Amino acid sequence: MTEPILRVRELDVTFGAGRKGAKQVINKVSFDLHAGETLSLVGESGSGKTTIGRAILGLAPVTGGTIEFRKKTISNIKRSERRKIARDIQVVFQDPYSSLNPSMTIEDILVEPLKSVGVRDGRKRVRDLLDSVGLPADSGSRFPKEFSGGQRQRVAIARALALEPSVIICDEPTSALDVTTQARVLTLLHELQERTGVAYLFISHDLGVVNSISDRIAVLYQGQVVELGEAAQVAHHPHHEYTRRLQMAAPVADPIQQRERREERLRFLSGASAAPAIG
Repeated sequence: MTEPILRVRELDVTFGAGRKGAKQVINKVSFDLHAGETLSLVGESGSGKTTIGRAILGLAPVTGGTIEFRKKTISNIKRSERRKIARDIQVVFQDPYSSLNPSMTIEDILVEPLKSVGVRDGRKRVRDLLDSVGLPADSGSRFPKEFSGGQRQRVAIARALALEPSVIICDEPTSALDVTTQARVLTLLHELQERTGVAYLFISHDLGVVNSISDRIAVLYQGQVVELGEAAQVAHHPHHEYTRRLQMAAPVADPIQQRERREERLRFLSGASAAPAIG
């Protein structure tokens, strides 16, 4: 096994640490992410999965444990040092429209990060990026409002790829999309990974969605990893009770299977109380 590109060990995140009313949201979380791998963090709202992504990006306080990137500790580093690794760790957010400046053309949005690191001939790079995410070359002259949700997410992915990062944190990148568009975006992410070797930390509440793209899955419950393993094992043969409840909550296309799963879930809920119901 090769050395992980990203290593998280005993991570704690407490908001308001040292003050009255402090809230610990991440408790002793550990995992590795290898080059070219997709590791998904799955859990219901409030489980802490997005906070982990924010801690890696330096946007949430690390109050215990360490985060290492290429064997270098990056938790709680200075802003100047954070900028040096920014091109290696990028992010795709849930809502592409709110993450794209509506007053800028797509070309300007994609050129901006390239200029920040002194990349020459950014316009040609933009054309290549648009092509890589399946958007026509004339997309560069248009504005975000002129695109559909799925197309805007493709722009957001192109922006994340602009600096050729080693890791992309995908924070619920398909949850605001319809099922068909979700599938297309997931297929695009897989194709781009095959082409570039980028690693994804994929954050989602939907076990069914992550199963189709993940190599491994980590399940979070109340700020702790309760199950971590190969994607097929966690999605189809989970060991932890909470993971089984996530499995039963995941929608399926077949109406008969969906009804059977709903009935199974109700039977399970009637006899279990360790974890909260998943809506």
